[in-house]
Amino acid sequence: MTILQAEDRDRVRTLTLNRPDALNAFNEALYDELTEALRAAAADDAVAVVLLTGSGRAFSAGTDLAEMAARVSDPGFVPGTHGFTGLVDALEELDKPLILAINGLGLGIGLTIIGFADLAFMSTEARLKCPFASLAVAPEAASSYLLPHLVGRQNAAWILMSSEWITAPEALEMGLIWRTCEPELLMAEARDHAVRLAALPISSLRAIKRTMIEPLREGIADARRRENQCFADLMGGPANTEALTAFAEGRAPDFTNLPAGW
Repeated sequence: MTILQAEDRDRVRTLTLNRPDALNAFNEALYDELTEALRAAAADDAVAVVLLTGSGRAFSAGTDLAEMAARVSDPGFVPGTHGFTGLVDALEELDKPLILAINGLGLGIGLTIIGFADLAFMSTEARLKCPFASLAVAPEAASSYLLPHLVGRQNAAWILMSSEWITAPEALEMGLIWRTCEPELLMAEARDHAVRLAALPISSLRAIKRTMIEPLREGIADARRRENQCFADLMGGPANTEALTAFAEGRAPDFTNLPAGW
């Protein structure tokens, strides 16, 4: 099965995450494929706009937790060529419009990717969550910097700290996404806007995106460094170990008996 599907039409490249049985969770292979697909779209003069969505009932369930646990516990774990960091690099470097059609559940990178999108459409039945605290890890993908820019500090604090679901109406109200659509209309609406942008000069689209993003680049880079250091400090610690063990055992984590400070 192809884990990332691609279709070109009307100068729009539609990329579909296609691990529906895993809720389109990112394993190392999917991180690599999407990274390469975004870079290929950036380099292809026939592509003006990238439209990203998911297959099945999820947009993306974030990082594959089974692989996350293996990364911590298996000394023989072999990472991908690009991995999570490479994907975020590709998102930051993409110099053409990126449109999201959030068709279902979005967790972790399934939410934080919105920080790099130019337009985000969301199904009225979709839900979003950043489960960082419940996994005892840190924010990712410069979300600690980009989300406050999108939704304000307090909304961002709730999204990043609470590990609770954000509904489509809530996401729209706080400015996390641009428009909501009924599920059966989502792709048509997102694609209509993608085609309308794609009919315009690519050179102008690139210039507009560059002038919007350039003032944020230093902040993005600083946030990623901070987040990566915090993530490294927390990964494999007592709280993260309990969270991943609980996931593997199919139970809720219990953080009440951790060492002081955790």
